[in-house]
Amino acid sequence: MFKLLDQVRKPTLNLSVEERRKMWFKPFMQSYLVVFIGYMAMYLVRKNFNIAQNDMITTYGLSMTDLGLIGLGFSITYGIGKTAVSYYADGKNTKQFLPFMLILSGIAMIGFSMSMGGSSISLFLMMAFYALSGFFQSTGGPSSYSTITKWTPRNKRGSYLGLWNMSHNVGGAAAAGVALFGSNYLFGGHVIGMFIFPSMIAIVVGFIGLRYGNDSPEAYGLGKVEELFDEEVSTEDIEAEENKMTKREIFVKYILKNKVIWLLCFANIFLYIVRIGIDQWSTVYAFQELGLSKETAITGFTLFEVGALVGTLMWGYLSDLANGRRAIVACVSLVLIIFALEFYRTATNEYMYLGSLFVLGFLVFGPQLLIGVAAVGFVPKKAISVADGVKGTFAYLIGDSFAKLGLGMIADGTPIFGLTGWAGTFAALDASAAACIALLLFVAVAEEKKIRREKRIHREMLAAAESV
Repeated sequence: MFKLLDQVRKPTLNLSVEERRKMWFKPFMQSYLVVFIGYMAMYLVRKNFNIAQNDMITTYGLSMTDLGLIGLGFSITYGIGKTAVSYYADGKNTKQFLPFMLILSGIAMIGFSMSMGGSSISLFLMMAFYALSGFFQSTGGPSSYSTITKWTPRNKRGSYLGLWNMSHNVGGAAAAGVALFGSNYLFGGHVIGMFIFPSMIAIVVGFIGLRYGNDSPEAYGLGKVEELFDEEVSTEDIEAEENKMTKREIFVKYILKNKVIWLLCFANIFLYIVRIGIDQWSTVYAFQELGLSKETAITGFTLFEVGALVGTLMWGYLSDLANGRRAIVACVSLVLIIFALEFYRTATNEYMYLGSLFVLGFLVFGPQLLIGVAAVGFVPKKAISVADGVKGTFAYLIGDSFAKLGLGMIADGTPIFGLTGWAGTFAALDASAAACIALLLFVAVAEEKKIRREKRIHREMLAAAESV
């Protein structure tokens, strides 16, 4: 239907591997920058809603329930699209998917701004357009994972994906400045500028992104990345190719019947409870319970994102040093999270609070990255997008929802483990981190078996080559 989304595969150039490897970097960087900047731009037309909420209440008299309904629409379509759209994207040009969907999301958010009008609003249209934007954005992460995985060797994959993972922290941090600039300098301080200006940026970035890069070195005649970097093709890819498996067959075998993917899906639920629980409630906890100023509370929220910027790159690099043992490295981070949560809970001054939020950001986004990297190691390349998408669906429909609603109810007095209030909230966060560790330990065992099996195959291939 959309020709620009079709994969391009050219015959391998009649050049040596060394020459083709030298040609790899430029098209890889073009492709990498498209998914990095494109995903960053997605956050400009996502987080601007959070930034605009107070102005929307003041200008249009929206209630917290109204805002909650608008946000819920985004979460539901985003969660569903993570699997549905990503399933369609596999087998397509995933690099093209991100800028194409970014354009559609930008158009949807212009519709969102138009539904606010001058002094009146249509709540139904706002919900519909924001939900559409969520659906269009849902494949941004999975398509990025798929593209980067097809371009990079396994021993550098954690570092490259870790660097890419910083894009949403950069985008989230930049969203406020972009939204405020649009409102204050282009629309006379009106809230509508917080949506139109970021949407125009997103559309422009999307059209530029469609022109550069591709989803694989095969699109340039460079051959598969395994050949370029002297790696064995994974057993999953070999089986999918040799058996000429259809997309449905791959989905059933490597997703629906894959125990490791299910373990990662449930681990991601518990991780999102921890991540969103901190992200959503840190400013309220600091102001209400710790007695800190609103300015300090907001600064802590910002430091949480700054810590994430540092942490994602480091944890990805550490998992590469550990020879691809993503799950066990994630477990180390999660153990440290439990201690950091206690430091955060018992903060007695603003420096303890700010330091704990930075450390938590540094730690939490490590497992978030590594769960995704671990997932792509257990599926063929033709299923990378949907593998990442499925775990995202679980995270948003269950983990994200519980963190926002469930933890709020516990803080308001609903008992859990016999505890109520913030004590119950922190007990739920600790229990979630512990459950995530337990699930990832099973994944760590599966990863270890896979790593040892691949080493054995490599040794056998070297021995066979030497005997010839």
